[in-house]
Amino acid sequence: MKIETSNRLKHFQTGIFAALNEKKEELLKSGKKVYNLSVGTPDFPVPDHVKAALLESAAKPEEFHYSLRDLPELLEAVRDYYMERFGVEVATEEITAVNGSQEGIAHIGMALCNPGDVVLLPNPGYPVFEVGGYFAGAELYFYELKEENQFLPKLSEIPEDIAKRAKYMMVSYPYNPVCAVAPPEFYKELIAFAKKYEIIIIHDNAYSDIIYDGVYGGSFLEYPEAKEVGVEFFSLSKSFNLTGARVSFVIGNKQVVDALKLLRSQYDFGMFQPIQHAAIAALRGPKEGVKEQCRKYQERRDALCGGLRSIGWDVKDSAGTMFAWAKIPEGFGSSQEFCMELMEKTGVICTPGDAFGSLGEGYVRFALVLPVEEIKEMVQVIDESGLVKRK
Repeated sequence: MKIETSNRLKHFQTGIFAALNEKKEELLKSGKKVYNLSVGTPDFPVPDHVKAALLESAAKPEEFHYSLRDLPELLEAVRDYYMERFGVEVATEEITAVNGSQEGIAHIGMALCNPGDVVLLPNPGYPVFEVGGYFAGAELYFYELKEENQFLPKLSEIPEDIAKRAKYMMVSYPYNPVCAVAPPEFYKELIAFAKKYEIIIIHDNAYSDIIYDGVYGGSFLEYPEAKEVGVEFFSLSKSFNLTGARVSFVIGNKQVVDALKLLRSQYDFGMFQPIQHAAIAALRGPKEGVKEQCRKYQERRDALCGGLRSIGWDVKDSAGTMFAWAKIPEGFGSSQEFCMELMEKTGVICTPGDAFGSLGEGYVRFALVLPVEEIKEMVQVIDESGLVKRK
């Protein structure tokens, strides 16, 4: 029997990622050393006190029942963390957990949009950003992020007729993949723009604890009137390395939070309680390890970006996130062409920029997921390959 899948699946392509994975398997089988910097999975350990909280909870049979709500202690921990970390006052009613920001962002459009509404999305953009609007049948409008503008949107360049029809706008700083941070002035301008056109702001704040050179990593909700116009996704995946546990929160405007809660009540039974207890331990426990981890990420950034510059590849330092964003060397026709040749000749795997949208063409993204010594070794291998010097 021939199975016909839904037309919406045609929107999702796995092409380049499948090709990269296939090439990686070939290289591994041939015995070639592979330096996999394509996927942003932290290689640092989960803090011991977080693991202990999860194990203690998991030893109790009653913790395996359906979890139909966020534990009050969890919401209180998020509330207190936001006050301690960002100086932001939120009520527990303005917080809901989601099973990872990826899941929450993919569904939020269905909670907010009707067919024909416009959703404002960044280009380059993290792929899941467009999924929520696409599932909701919204019209997707991509605003441009360019290096000459420090990868910040020019809000004045968004056509007024589009702005008037826009339901929500996705924003994220520090921003994966372009590794930029936004100054306070930008957020003030963004909030004024949102108020003028009645646009909901959805801010993805995954990397506020991975930001470099002494720059402060903050929250969108720190700015006056932010809660009137939007919400923030706040994740424990990168700060506490809880990627597989899928712990994230939507915080801010109560109407938006309530809408997502109602939608999720139809397809989810809530976060496994041992994971909730692990999240509480992370939020309430010591934070020195988070700062030390950021310092180690900066050492990796310096080894990668500085190392590549030393061999003639002008890669700018990442300002934040656990990634680096690099223009491809001269002599290559596309990001994909460069990625495949780099992989073939050196075993180094990175992600072609066009996987993040048309304005990602001409760039590649590296994940800072190898120790400094391996990164230095990798830089030497790239240097010896001659790819950087090819004209």
